[in-house]
Amino acid sequence: MDHSEHHHAHHEAPPAATWGMAAQATLHCLTGCAIGEVLGMVIGTAAGLSNLATVVLSVALAFVFGYALTMRGVLRAGVDFRTALRVALAADTISIAMMEILDNGVMLIVPGAMDAGLSNWLFWVALAGSLLVAFVLTTPVNKWLISRGKGHAVTHQYHQGH
Repeated sequence: MDHSEHHHAHHEAPPAATWGMAAQATLHCLTGCAIGEVLGMVIGTAAGLSNLATVVLSVALAFVFGYALTMRGVLRAGVDFRTALRVALAADTISIAMMEILDNGVMLIVPGAMDAGLSNWLFWVALAGSLLVAFVLTTPVNKWLISRGKGHAVTHQYHQGH
């Protein structure tokens, strides 16, 4: 590859970011976040943890499951674990952080939601609503990131059949 080809390869335009692409990236991210978030809320609530401890547990698990789902797809492309981890960190960190701020914020704002208990409809309605708010408000952020070759755009080279 001569210098002009090499120079061009590093400055390709980022992918065209459609709303569908952004929604798909957000939904992918939300899947991991929701698994961790629900698991954290259920464990924290069942164990009688404080609201702060429950939120910390939920956020930690959301990041773990969010990164794990992305890494699973990237590892399938045959890359090593460290590369897959770097791709997941680059792809999902902003999206997961935004979702966690939003959905935990909603859970904390809804009166009684954190203290409602697992058998109370308020807990589950607030949790479902918090995930919906997170999806709606994070999708435009993901669209913006993808349009700049960031966020979920970094995983596209590793996906087969997409």
